[in-house]
Amino acid sequence: MDGKQDFSRGSMAGNILRMAVPMTIAQMVNVLYNVVDRFFIGHIDGASSLALTGVGIVFPIISVITAFTNLFGMGGAPLCSIARGRKDLELAGRIQGSSCYMLALTAAVLTAVGVLFMRPILEIFGASPDTYSYARDYFSVYIWGTPFAMLGLGMNGFINSQGFGRVGMVTITAGAVVNAVLDPVFIFVLNQGVRGAAIATVVSQLVSALWVMKFLTGKRALIPLRREQIRWQPDILKDTVQLGFSHFIMSFTNAVTQFAYNYELRALGGDVLVGAMTVINSVREVVTMPANGLTGGAQPVLGYNYGAGEYDRVKKGILFMTAVCLGYMLVAWGLVFAFPHELMRLFTDNEELVTTGAGMLHIYFFGFCFMAFQMSGQATFTGLGKAKFAIFFSLFRKVALVLPLIFILPSFLGVDGVLWSEPISNLVGGSACFLVMMLTLWRKL
Repeated sequence: MDGKQDFSRGSMAGNILRMAVPMTIAQMVNVLYNVVDRFFIGHIDGASSLALTGVGIVFPIISVITAFTNLFGMGGAPLCSIARGRKDLELAGRIQGSSCYMLALTAAVLTAVGVLFMRPILEIFGASPDTYSYARDYFSVYIWGTPFAMLGLGMNGFINSQGFGRVGMVTITAGAVVNAVLDPVFIFVLNQGVRGAAIATVVSQLVSALWVMKFLTGKRALIPLRREQIRWQPDILKDTVQLGFSHFIMSFTNAVTQFAYNYELRALGGDVLVGAMTVINSVREVVTMPANGLTGGAQPVLGYNYGAGEYDRVKKGILFMTAVCLGYMLVAWGLVFAFPHELMRLFTDNEELVTTGAGMLHIYFFGFCFMAFQMSGQATFTGLGKAKFAIFFSLFRKVALVLPLIFILPSFLGVDGVLWSEPISNLVGGSACFLVMMLTLWRKL
């Protein structure tokens, strides 16, 4: 086996960084898929506020699609890493084929549901008479790209699990560059507005999906994707769903919490607060991007060494990942606190949104460093195949903490109470996740 893909050699910090750097770049570019759309939409003359709000209503729906992508993609990729660490390449190939089959099948179902029930779905997720047309224009195009989005993002994890972090980075980079180039063309030059942003996104997702499938079916892949392996495999599906369910829950509860935020903010302050929250979500995606790249890059390294029985190396990897993640989050929190207006202006030139959103940013990101413990603990549980713990803490933070607080705190703090639900859940949920990981899994290594 090529030493570059053998994570049992060299320092754990070096292996993690070798995977994390390209994955962080990939995360950075991946954010462009949605953030670039919002950047240009937020600068549409005379309609930036309503357009941002309309697109913001679609994001919880996109999170549902992402949830199913993670269920099979991020559920299968760590299992593939563990099987590869045990030198069982046949099993690794079957896992990869099973995930591909389920991603394609689920994408077809979600596309059909989205097309057939578009209007009621958008109205349920909070489209008002003023914002419905913008939400419809975006979603009516975006939904047709669901198969490309799910296969591109879901199967890219298997490229990373084989140790080809740079190839995985190209997957995201190629699509995002296409998106960034086409967005201003479709939105402004061709005067397609919000619909143009969606067209650019779908084309970029197609480019990424084609690249992923070309690599996995080609000669460079350590575990080639073979046609006979792309089939219904219930024995593998059970383990994949069990492990991927934590990521499914994280994305699905993201959709639920985004919906809850939109619902409560609109009830308390109207569409302008929903628009501001759309920008805040964009800032959050940018801020958490390097941390996601780090923890994502650590997972295949931790999983490989765990499968190979190198438990001391696993411990070193966990400590390195956590320390770097925490340090970064502290710096990121400071930057958000110092430059809230500048961050808001990146996404909109509407001064009402900028002023409103800057104050909201201060509250929403307070104590954001505690997310490092949640992310590190979650990555450890997932990378080492401990699905039950990963699932529990995914549910605990969002369902037991964030959702109730969104509706309880406004009774005492008004609109600010909606935002305080985030820092409180970061403190309690992040601390609990990491502490339990140290008291249970760490002690057994």
